[in-house]
Amino acid sequence: MASDNSTKSTIAVSLTNYLDAGSIVAGASGLTLWAKEFGLSSLQVGLLGALSANAFGAAIGALIGGRLSDKYGRKFIYTYNLLLYMLGVLIVIFSFNFPMLLLGFLITGISVGAGVPASWTYISETSESTNRAHNIGISQFAWSLGPAIIFTLGLAFSPLGLLGNRLVFGSLFVVAFIAWNLQRKLPESKDWVEKKKQEDKSGERPHPYRELFSQMVNVKSILFLIGVYCLWNLAAGVQGFFMPYIYSTVGGLSNMQANLLSAVLWIFTALTGYVVFAKYADRVSHRWMYFVGALMAALSWIAITFGNMGWGVLWSFVLLWGLSAGFGAQAFYALWATELFPTR
Repeated sequence: MASDNSTKSTIAVSLTNYLDAGSIVAGASGLTLWAKEFGLSSLQVGLLGALSANAFGAAIGALIGGRLSDKYGRKFIYTYNLLLYMLGVLIVIFSFNFPMLLLGFLITGISVGAGVPASWTYISETSESTNRAHNIGISQFAWSLGPAIIFTLGLAFSPLGLLGNRLVFGSLFVVAFIAWNLQRKLPESKDWVEKKKQEDKSGERPHPYRELFSQMVNVKSILFLIGVYCLWNLAAGVQGFFMPYIYSTVGGLSNMQANLLSAVLWIFTALTGYVVFAKYADRVSHRWMYFVGALMAALSWIAITFGNMGWGVLWSFVLLWGLSAGFGAQAFYALWATELFPTR
């Protein structure tokens, strides 16, 4: 596919990443407000995190969406998935009790999970070996830009209280509608079309999981990727969804101050996602770039774990984690997963 078409499709698909990360932090930015409005217990707050786009909701969606994307095509996901996303967001916007809020978080999370495998795979399949990391970096830039903008909107709407958070979710609905109109016009992945033609010609339909686990190199690759993403995501999941809540309940910060810290952190992540990963990951050693990002990330959590939650510690965490996340495990996982496991 031509380079300009690759860039256009990358931008259109990257809106999914904006919406995915945006939905996580939209819930995070208003979690304290929702908890106060509905008198939520710690268990109920935990359920919102566990069943949302931050965790099991996305996991369920990924298992479903990945299978559907391989069977019916990447375009199938882009035709219907964001309709589900918009439904979930609407339920959150008009929630008047905890069950309704939880349902909205769950539906949105399933949509997020379904969209991620298709988006990373589509970007990889429409890229060339010389610009694949760049295009993945653009998608990660969009992923980081979502929280940066959402937290900034949270700051702007904070005087409105819970209504402000409903408006933040409203902005996601608008972007999702625009993204849906763009993505449903995308052409199908040529790699997927070729794979289906080969299957039709040969009459063979290899089972994806049987093929995956029948080769030791595949088993080693998937265990490596699970190790990278599970360990990193334990920290990233806490940071992405619960950190504003922790800032407020443990650090004693106001909701506005918590959202300010989070907005700045994600601006740093978007910056290095573009300036470092998108610009240089196709040209420099992946091992060294990954090592530097991992070291900075580890230092950030050491600081906030053993520090005193003072402003010096908080800003150290924001700086170290924010900068490292742009070229850390999230970006490399998206790149390595699509390179280690091609279309077949």
